[in-house]
Amino acid sequence: MTDYLDRLGGVVGMPGWVLQAFVIILAALLLEVLYRHFINRLEQYASKTRHHWDDALVYAGKRPISLLIWWQGVVMAARVMTPHTEFVYFSSEFLGAMQQLGLVVAATWFAFRLATGFERAYVAERIRRNEAFDITTTSVLGRIVRIAVVLTGALTTLSILEIPISGFLAAGGVGGIAVGLAARDLLANFFGGFMVFMDRPFSVGDWVRSPDQEIEGTVEKIGWRMTTIRKFDKRPMYVPNATFATITVENPSRMTHRRIFEHIGIRYDDQHVVRAVVDGIREMILAHEDLDTSQTTMVQFDSYGPHSLDIMVYCFTRTKVWTEYHAVREDVLLKIGEIIASHGAEIAFPTRTVKLEQAEQMAQEQDRQDSIDEPR
Repeated sequence: MTDYLDRLGGVVGMPGWVLQAFVIILAALLLEVLYRHFINRLEQYASKTRHHWDDALVYAGKRPISLLIWWQGVVMAARVMTPHTEFVYFSSEFLGAMQQLGLVVAATWFAFRLATGFERAYVAERIRRNEAFDITTTSVLGRIVRIAVVLTGALTTLSILEIPISGFLAAGGVGGIAVGLAARDLLANFFGGFMVFMDRPFSVGDWVRSPDQEIEGTVEKIGWRMTTIRKFDKRPMYVPNATFATITVENPSRMTHRRIFEHIGIRYDDQHVVRAVVDGIREMILAHEDLDTSQTTMVQFDSYGPHSLDIMVYCFTRTKVWTEYHAVREDVLLKIGEIIASHGAEIAFPTRTVKLEQAEQMAQEQDRQDSIDEPR
């Protein structure tokens, strides 16, 4: 093949090695075009399947293999040109290292994109099957795999280039102390994010709040440095992960039930029907299909209030969804009002009673006292 290209180069009036390098570059171009056509067709077929794993494989190999084709083509052309020109001169050892380096870069990029594609495929498969999964765990494991891939590729690259790793480790130890002192807040946030992942006080999508600080909303993203919380007025809040190590966090999304705890007051004039009202409310609570009576359920006359006879209602709903809870609570309160009205009683409101008879007697006594004290 080389002799044929040399003879052909003599015919067209150019050195054979130039023609060889040109043919190699042209072959790399044609091969890359064919591969791009093939991978695009394969991508179309993969998108029509039910599963997403084949999409991840196509996504992983689309760009790295194109890079590998061009890289190897350029290195092979350089091998041909090096012995014949001083403009392009590389030693055979250097070209061999570059060839290996191209394989490492392409393999590292392929593995990085494969981890990303598998992470997306896993999430898409769980959503398609309507199965519960922890998006936080999936995201963190994907990041760990990608970091491991990058570190492996970097160490392999140093080995190919014959760069001693011990020097980097020693410099990294000294530099790590300086970086640790200068970026202690950043490291605190990093380890705070790691502890959030390990302890799992909340996950993406959970409603969280803190009684220590004005933090309340839905978790949108848990990053290495900060967590994004979308407040209920739709404003985003970015909380450094180190904050969660020093505050108390409540997670209402993980409650098993929602509680209804009310005090209903009726008038003192209706004291004769208090027992019947309490019994009627208790029967209604125990028979309500949206209340979980296996939990603590209490309907009791509680106290003689300043202006009412107070009845305590304590129960739990079956639902923990906030909107559904308020619908159930509304229904319970309206039925309590109907029970009170059915017994001829009324719900009390703050009142003040003025005893007019005593006031008149006091006025008459004051008049008599004034008449006695008048001078004669």
